[in-house]
Parts: sequence; structure tokens; C-alpha cells
Amino acid sequence: MTDRNLRSPVPLPLRRDPARPFDPPPELTRIAGSGPLTRLAFPDGHVGWLVTGHAAARAVLSDPRFSVRPELRHSPLPRPNVRPAGHDGSPAPGWFASMDRPEHTRYRRMLTGWFTLRRMTALEPRVAEITGDRLDAMAAAGPPVDLVTAFALPIPSLVICELLGVPYGDHAFFQERSAAGLDMRRTEAEAMAALGDLLGYLGGLVRRKRAAPADDLLSGLIGSGDLIDEELANIGLVLLVAGHETTANMLALGVHALLGDPGRPAAAQLTDTAVEELLRYLTIVHLGAPVRAALEDVELDGHLVRAGETVVIGLPAVNRDPGRFADPHTLRLDRADAGRHLAFGHGVHQCLGQQLARIEMRVAYRALFDRFPTLRLAVPAAEITMRESSLVYGVERLPVTWDRP
Repeated sequence: MTDRNLRSPVPLPLRRDPARPFDPPPELTRIAGSGPLTRLAFPDGHVGWLVTGHAAARAVLSDPRFSVRPELRHSPLPRPNVRPAGHDGSPAPGWFASMDRPEHTRYRRMLTGWFTLRRMTALEPRVAEITGDRLDAMAAAGPPVDLVTAFALPIPSLVICELLGVPYGDHAFFQERSAAGLDMRRTEAEAMAALGDLLGYLGGLVRRKRAAPADDLLSGLIGSGDLIDEELANIGLVLLVAGHETTANMLALGVHALLGDPGRPAAAQLTDTAVEELLRYLTIVHLGAPVRAALEDVELDGHLVRAGETVVIGLPAVNRDPGRFADPHTLRLDRADAGRHLAFGHGVHQCLGQQLARIEMRVAYRALFDRFPTLRLAVPAAEITMRESSLVYGVERLPVTWDRP
């Protein structure tokens, strides 16, 4: 850690180099080279910390002295991320992603059984069937196609809809509202309106399922008798948005990266290890998250984080830490330690659906490159528009083509 980084707080670097769309913002990489912790200047005047080192990030994310509660944290972004909350800013019932123990533990225990590795593995044949259907539709339509709308977005949307019990026929509604809520170009009022629309939709769905339960996650939670409608709608919203936005962006962005790789892989090379490397290399949760607030004074990597200070984990830099990953800025699909990334977080708040996401990515990547071995971009790479303003990084569209048989 340099004295300069401690004396001179810096704002969170957000701007990427258009010529290197898969790399973190250059300023973030430069800061990370100065040490694992940097003093961070927040838009509201608060001075906290930016963590760019892998070991320090793991320490923060696994330490209960750092809180996830939004009313205790300062936002590193010009417009705070929106979420349902009480009058005092505390998380609304069921919004477990913004809760500490023991509230978070209660909800997590209710949900963990639905996302075990065994249960997710049992879904793999259905994931493969959905993927095959999308590939058939692409082949029938013929090239070129937008891979986002034809492939990357429908697959995880269909899977999470079936798991939760959300009608896929409503996908245009919830996909548009989800994207609006995550887009930092939208005003806070616009983002809150999108959130309200989604909660209203899910509240109505919960009421219908109370009257006519089905074989799905929301009906199962209703059947437990432990949750009120507000809790169920908020749980459903967390799972619905996280369950399709993240994987959809990883699928499209991952294909973009693979098509630009000089050593373009064959389908057989897209193994579990390759999926972990893509997760590490791309790190799509990129705008000022995760965020924690120190509940008491904590020594971190030789520096004192004082009670009340906000700590931001710079995941794109953390997953490119040269102290943890050799040659971190190179995509190596056979990287043995790629699974040490923190793309799914770490500690009690790590991604609940990570095993499902891994299965979806492995199945989809392999099937796509197996079906269309000549797949390539249909436009120059420089013309691909990136989702830099979204809390989840990706591409707006990905025009691709291939040779017809």
C-alpha cells in the first residue's frame, strides 16, 4: 500500500477502455497495482475503502463485523442501487440479500434446499433440452441472429421461470423491468418504478399460487406457511432477477470473448474449468459491488477500517489479482486454479444459484459451439455495444453468423 493511496481518496473507477472490453477499467487496474486497499471517495462525501486484493476481499466477505445492510452503507455510485426498504432504509421483509444474521440465515435456510448441487444436477437434462430448442430455432431462422435475444437471454429465463413458477409468457415484461432497474443511466425514480412494477406482478402471482399451488419453488414456500405475501414477492424478485440477468450476460459476453480469442476453442474444450475461467476473467458484477459497512473497528491487511466506514469490493480487480492468479489478464480455459475466483461472492452471501449458473453455462457454451463450429461475429468487434452502465456487465446485442450446412 502506497502512502499516496492512503492520503488521497479516489472515486470508484468506472470507465473501461473500448479497445479492451473484457478488462477492468484501466484506472482500477492501476490502483490495484499499488496495493490491496485504497481510500475511496464516495459521491456523498464519505471516505471509505476500495478492496482490490483477493485475500483482503475474502477476509471482508467472510467477516460478520462487516454488514451488508443498505442503511449502514454509502453508495460508491452517483445513483444508489434501488431495493425495497422500510421507512428507515432497512431491508424490506424477504429482501434477504440485504440482511445480516440472523435474519439472513432464516431466509437462506428456507431456500438452500431448492438449490443443492443434487437438485441442480437433476435439472441438467431440462437445461439441455431448452438449449437444444433455442439452437433449433436459430438454425431454422438462419444467420445472422442476435445471440442475446435468440440464445443467451431465453435459456436462463426459461429455466428460472420453471423453477420459480413464473409464466415465461411474461418474459418481455420482467426482462425489460429488470434491465431498467439495473441500468445506472435511469433516474432513481425510473428504477424504483421498474422495481414497483415487478413487485406488483410477483405479488399478484403469489396470491394466485396461494389459491392454486403448483409444483414450483414459490408454491413450496407458500406451503411452508412461514411467509407473508410481501416476503414471498421480495424473495421471488431477488431470485427472478438474479436468476436470468447474470447468466444471460455471462453467456453472451463469454461467447464474445471466445470468438475473439486467437486460440478459438472447440466445443470439447468448454469444460467446467473453462466456465470457471470465464467467470474469473469477465467478472460481470462490476459496478461497486459487493459493498459492506464496518460495524466496529477492524484491522484489514495492516490498516484500520473504522466503524461506520464503507468498504467496496472491486471484483474485476480482485479476480485479476496477480498475487492469486498467474498472468491474470490472459484468458486460459485450462487454468487449474480458476475456481478460486470470487465472481459468485464469498461467505454467507455467496450466490445461492451458482451451481445452476455453472450448469447453464457449460451446457449452453458446449452445445452452441458444437452445433455451429463456424460461429463468428457478424459485425466488427468494435461495433459491439457494451452494457457499461448496467450493474451487470455484458453486451447490448451480439450479432453472429455461421456457415450454413
